[in-house]
Amino acid sequence: MRARGEQLAASYFQLQVLNGNALQMDVFPDFKTKLGEAINKDAENKVQGLQPNKLDILQVNIGKLCNQSCAHCHVDAGPDRTEMMSRAHLERCIEIVKKYHIPTVDITGGAPEMHPDFRWFVAACVVVGAQVINRCNLTIIVSNPKYHDLSQFFAANNVHIISSLPFYTALRTDAQRGEGVFEDSVRALQMLNAVGYGQPDSALKLDLVYNPTGAFLPAPQSNLEPQFKKELLARYGIAFHNLFCITNMPISRYLDYLLESGNYQSYMERLVAAFNPATLSGLMCRNTISVSWDGGLYDCDFNQMLDLRVAAPASQHIDNFDIDVLQQRNIVLNQHCYGCTAGAGSSCGGEIA
Repeated sequence: MRARGEQLAASYFQLQVLNGNALQMDVFPDFKTKLGEAINKDAENKVQGLQPNKLDILQVNIGKLCNQSCAHCHVDAGPDRTEMMSRAHLERCIEIVKKYHIPTVDITGGAPEMHPDFRWFVAACVVVGAQVINRCNLTIIVSNPKYHDLSQFFAANNVHIISSLPFYTALRTDAQRGEGVFEDSVRALQMLNAVGYGQPDSALKLDLVYNPTGAFLPAPQSNLEPQFKKELLARYGIAFHNLFCITNMPISRYLDYLLESGNYQSYMERLVAAFNPATLSGLMCRNTISVSWDGGLYDCDFNQMLDLRVAAPASQHIDNFDIDVLQQRNIVLNQHCYGCTAGAGSSCGGEIA
């Protein structure tokens, strides 16, 4: 969207749309008000906002460069993006993980593997005792000979691989992620299986992510996972551990799709109607800090893309990272948060309720 000069490439304009201040859209119930009503329904002491729990995950977006340009990408990533985290900022992330004993580093992008310091960063995280999660788009593994050994590298460092696969057929996958993506994804999954990933008795974790291709909420994870496992094994001999169902957030390219297709109003109505207070305890913003490629700190990856920094003025960048200050903050909320709290909920690890 940025390359085309579209208004929605600007986070400010996305927020204007979401809050009913642009394009003459309907105004939906305020998420903060809805949240407050749910939290305070049975509480003796009225609670304001949403607070974090113990920090378990440092999610690091190391760049927006990607070998794909997926239709629903909330990062607006692609081959034309040049934003990449500096080596100094990567080193600072390692210092933070080590100092505060953060157990998990969740690496994302773009295609994080395209960062020149990706392998160094993974190895450095392992050295300080962190479990590494890598958000891999799969096709990067087969896109160029220099990436063909990634499966072995991942296995050697016990990297937990989480990869998007919109469906177990080419038609629906390629419709969302581009022509030929499904075939390349299958090849990459077979390469990962060959080194031990995804096998029932293997410690090498391979999880897949499903998100709908249209303007609807995902089906229950418990229904889709056995279906995916059966079909991928029968058709391609592919095994994996878990399927994570994730709701599409009404931001960036997906927001553009909703507006262009005339589905924005009805989709937001679905999200609001499906608001589920049972999701609040498991929201990813409660145990995660998201770090942008330039070192900014956010409550989640979606807030990062909307440029909504943490509500802790003294600690909004990794250079002044202060765990005590961050633990006292209120989580920054806006209308897109309906996406994470709809139905069974949605997080980087799938359903939460």
